[in-house]
Amino acid sequence: MMSPAQAHRDRVLAAKRGGDNPALDQKALNQYELMLMQLTEHRRALKTLQSIDRKIQAKRQFLPQYTPYLDGVLSANRGQQDEVLTTVMLWHIDVGDIAAAIRLGRYAIQHDLTMPDRFERGLPCTFAEEVADVATRLLGSENAVSSALIAEVIAMTTDSDMYDEVRAKLYRAYGEALEAEEQLQPAFDAYQTALKYNDKVGVKKLMEKLGRTLGTSQPDSGSHTAS
Repeated sequence: MMSPAQAHRDRVLAAKRGGDNPALDQKALNQYELMLMQLTEHRRALKTLQSIDRKIQAKRQFLPQYTPYLDGVLSANRGQQDEVLTTVMLWHIDVGDIAAAIRLGRYAIQHDLTMPDRFERGLPCTFAEEVADVATRLLGSENAVSSALIAEVIAMTTDSDMYDEVRAKLYRAYGEALEAEEQLQPAFDAYQTALKYNDKVGVKKLMEKLGRTLGTSQPDSGSHTAS
């Protein structure tokens, strides 16, 4: 377990990376390299696990070791490319801590950070799809993702370029969360938006059921297409 002194050191050094003091900047760079080494070790450990649940449990154990460093990065707000931040951002999504992921994702999107090379899609698209997938997986459980958090992700990525299919998945997850919270009209509206982006997103039956409850006529199911 990390000591308070070590946590403070990691937080302070991370905030100095990319600063005007060459000596401190070198120390901060060395710390970043150490974080990358730790990340590599943790990723290697995850690859030895076959169970998804065990992978999630392991990530929960690893995540606190990155918190002081990431607190320093966010407080400095320098916007340097950071594979530790982008990877840990996704780990927070994997364990269902969407609020923590949003905190990192907002910074990453603001500074136009990129995903590591092993990811084919851009950061906003990857972020949105991962949140949608986890929200769908946790729907109906005691750890269900709230509609308010999904709404934050939608707002964060509204101006970002991404595949229509991914945006549709995100709006479907938003609608499902709203429906679970008994916000039926907003849920119907979210499904309608999802359908406009992708008519195969799987919301038509959900809308038919809600439409009967609300007495709402069915919308045009034409998909959103690029001109």
